[in-house]
Amino acid sequence: MSRGLTLALALLIGLAPVAAPANSDTPPAALRDVGLDQRLNQQVPLDLSFRNEVGETVTLGSLMRGKPVILSLVYYECPMLCTLVLNGLLGSMKALPFDAGNEFDVITVSFNPRDTPELAAKKKAAYLAEYRRPGAEQGWHFLTGDDASIKRLAAAVGFRYTYLPDKGEFAHAAGIMVLTPQGVLARYFYGVEYAPRDVKFGLMEAAENRIGTPVDQLQLFCYRYDATTGRYTNQVMTLIRLGGALTVLAIVGFILRAWWRERGTGGKRPSTPAVATGGGRQ
Repeated sequence: MSRGLTLALALLIGLAPVAAPANSDTPPAALRDVGLDQRLNQQVPLDLSFRNEVGETVTLGSLMRGKPVILSLVYYECPMLCTLVLNGLLGSMKALPFDAGNEFDVITVSFNPRDTPELAAKKKAAYLAEYRRPGAEQGWHFLTGDDASIKRLAAAVGFRYTYLPDKGEFAHAAGIMVLTPQGVLARYFYGVEYAPRDVKFGLMEAAENRIGTPVDQLQLFCYRYDATTGRYTNQVMTLIRLGGALTVLAIVGFILRAWWRERGTGGKRPSTPAVATGGGRQ
């Protein structure tokens, strides 16, 4: 066996995923009341008051302008998934043939009552600078609010989260929702990446007041590694296992290519051509 093939096998053995304990799929206590439940065809309370990026009091109803709306619940100093949710939303929006502020609007609400309009304004400026579509400043709203309004909105859309006082963070799920122009829940998208084609058709259906069907819930949760126990949540472990599996597949591919090359040469190195060193006859 060649040196390269031996090295590849050693890497494969070293990087193979280790089996998780039998109880690794048991949700941590912090995640038992966390999730994103589908409340399709339910009305979002449009009378709820929030503050916009400049500190003005607005209601959800005042932001509904006869267009479908993408709704996202995040918090602006989230260390993990919230940024991925917003980045995934931005990436999908940039690939759409529709423009935020024209064919649809976006409402991003912080579920942390301690977040301020100043934080919201910074987030809005950063994402508008990346989006670069005319009229988006009128169609993408970054809101903050008090605890009562946040909890009513979260309950209405099925967004269940919990505060972890010992960490100063929130455990929450990842996803976005699409509302009809009347503020009725029409579609859910889970995770942190949203296929532009699916979002496009979700917006088109919502614009016609059509309600989508329930979708499979592959939920991602924002919950940090617990250094005291040395364990991740089962969702994070799933991502780690997936990364390990992809690494293994890549190495297997390398092994197969190396084996095929050896087979083609009969396991022998090509002979080195003789080099003439003399200039005349002996």
